[in-house]
Amino acid sequence: MKKSAKVLLGTACAFTGVGVAMNIGVLSRVSKKISDKMKEIEEKKNPTDPNAPVALLEAEGNAWLDTQEYEHIVIKNRKNEPLHSYVVKAKEPSDKWLICVHGYTSEPKRMGSYALHYHDKGYNILLPALRGHNISEQNHITMGWLDRLDIVDWIKYIINIYGDVQIVLHGVSMGAATVMMTTGEDLPENVKCCVADCGYSSVWDEFKNEIKQTYHTPPLPVLIPSTIVSKVFHGFGFKEASCVNQLKKSKTPTLFIHGEEDLFVPYRMLDLNYNAAACEKEKLSIPDAEHANSHLVHPELYWSNTFRFIDKYVK
Repeated sequence: MKKSAKVLLGTACAFTGVGVAMNIGVLSRVSKKISDKMKEIEEKKNPTDPNAPVALLEAEGNAWLDTQEYEHIVIKNRKNEPLHSYVVKAKEPSDKWLICVHGYTSEPKRMGSYALHYHDKGYNILLPALRGHNISEQNHITMGWLDRLDIVDWIKYIINIYGDVQIVLHGVSMGAATVMMTTGEDLPENVKCCVADCGYSSVWDEFKNEIKQTYHTPPLPVLIPSTIVSKVFHGFGFKEASCVNQLKKSKTPTLFIHGEEDLFVPYRMLDLNYNAAACEKEKLSIPDAEHANSHLVHPELYWSNTFRFIDKYVK
């Protein structure tokens, strides 16, 4: 990230006292561990051998946006806060739009390895920066929950400017959680379908998993005061920030994708999300894939199934 963004857990620093201070210490270490883990995941996508197939695919994707003519768009959301995105227009005039949403510690430009496939299919591409990341002007990461409303505002922007369009949502990791949460809102019919790749079931579940995996300690003494702090400072608790609950309200056809070797966002969360979804749905398991790596490990399996699903809804 270009700036130092405070993860949602870090808001606990506003409280004092020995007990809370202990929680803050654990939470700070968890936040750092999450960042370190994401760096490790990125390094696995970019192995030492620059000619390795996975490295070539990722490098192609990361370089893609800078090979295109793109615009940096800034709008105001419903709370009059600035939102930033990059926009790449289709090669020929098109009513098809992709909103492509990045994950934790990532940035819009790192979604090029996804966006280029849609662009080749004639889509206009919108690459938003989530809160607390890269070109965003917000200082706190909210793990997709407040971002979901920002995505709704981006949807409205596209419709207001370009009219009767067809919109696809595609998110990865925290971006997947963001788009799943978005589908629980009252969306216009222009949103035709959603692709959610390795998203967690709720912020509570994800933090609980990381605390247990990292420190082998009971998560509740850390999470309970932290979710209270989140409620005070951001208006929501970790359990409230739930993909599962949002998906129960979803009318947006959704393809759920998850790598079978994903430990960071556990593979079991695939079925938690899929089973909760009230919409038309499919799921795709990618063998041998770790977190956010499915499109690189088995690209043909990934993209053939993704567009087979999307083409049922986008004309």
